[in-house]
Amino acid sequence: MRVAPTRIFRSFGRQGRISEIFQSSCPRAVCATHMAQGVANFAMPRAFSSAAGSKIAKILQAELKHENEQYEQAKELKAFLKNSQWKFVEAEGDVNMMLEKEVDEKLVQVEWQLMSPFDPSAEDESEPQREATDFSLTIQSKDKTSGVTFYCSTQAGGDHRYVIGNVRSFLNVEEKDNVSSYNGPEFEDLEEKLQEALDEHLSEMGVDSNICDFIDAMALDKEQREYIRWLQNTLKFIES
Repeated sequence: MRVAPTRIFRSFGRQGRISEIFQSSCPRAVCATHMAQGVANFAMPRAFSSAAGSKIAKILQAELKHENEQYEQAKELKAFLKNSQWKFVEAEGDVNMMLEKEVDEKLVQVEWQLMSPFDPSAEDESEPQREATDFSLTIQSKDKTSGVTFYCSTQAGGDHRYVIGNVRSFLNVEEKDNVSSYNGPEFEDLEEKLQEALDEHLSEMGVDSNICDFIDAMALDKEQREYIRWLQNTLKFIES
């Protein structure tokens, strides 16, 4: 049984920082040992033997009950979307998420993925770890044929909650979709005035502390919801 904190975004601070990430009072069980026992009996007429299947089902039921009781989406997440022009796009079972809106006849899209609520490399799992969340921001024409993509990461801080890694540009769909296209120079290698101008442009597009808080929080919230969905799907299969 593995014990790890379930971190939940609770509120925005004065400068848009996550003010409280806390661990749940009960363990989140992965039950790898029990799963392995079930797989060992895979040659049985059913996917799992009745004894092993019943044991796994009971553990999954208990874990699912616990997670459903503990989970509640933070009000700040809904408040952010309600009070901003961003449209949130996600699909059940998909790790990717996106915020998008139109600014000055341009389409602006912020994309990122869910994130585990704990760091497996951390020595002390009882303490919440504030992870950086990688995200990209693409500013492109409405027909999505040309634009610029900023590759960024959130960071702890007050006034500036993100760092820029690379800035990529594209002038056609082929170049945009080509995985081997040049990702642009390292942001820190650019002339200082150009760095400042690009950073200001991101601010004009709506990238600020509030959106970084939302990205970090939703990355954890999405992982929690997908974990609950995984429990439901696995339990349904075991009981079938």
